[in-house]
Amino acid sequence: MKPKPFKPEITDENTPYVRDQTTGFVWHRTSHRTLYADTDRSQVVYHANYLRFFEQGRAALMRDIAYPYREIEESGFVYPIIETKLNYFAPLFYDDLMWIHTRPAALERVRLQFDYVITSHTYDQIICKGYTRHCATNARGIPVGVDEKTVRVWTQFPQG
Repeated sequence: MKPKPFKPEITDENTPYVRDQTTGFVWHRTSHRTLYADTDRSQVVYHANYLRFFEQGRAALMRDIAYPYREIEESGFVYPIIETKLNYFAPLFYDDLMWIHTRPAALERVRLQFDYVITSHTYDQIICKGYTRHCATNARGIPVGVDEKTVRVWTQFPQG
């Protein structure tokens, strides 16, 4: 199945943000070059490694908005993944350069979601789309409400 178009517009080369011309959504982007260790016996990026790329995008987004995971955990919150979804559209190979696009999506009382789009570095191909859902917990693993600073991040992130 062919993915819906994703046409990121770079408005400022000095920021890590792009706007998708098809939806108007703003996305954070970071790049990654695949390593030989990312590939499997068939010479393509192993499917589970896309979850690592999602984590790289998520961590870069949170770091760039001045709320890195380390700070979240130091404030007593942990956000384990409770659900993932990945749709693969094209393979990546060793040494391919990609863009990982990440945005805060759904926000509920104790859960939140990040959405992702991975594209080739030239934007001519969507490689993968997906999401991760997380549950807010305290340091003992007991579900709690999403912390106030994260709520602000979600509500202040540009929607379009």
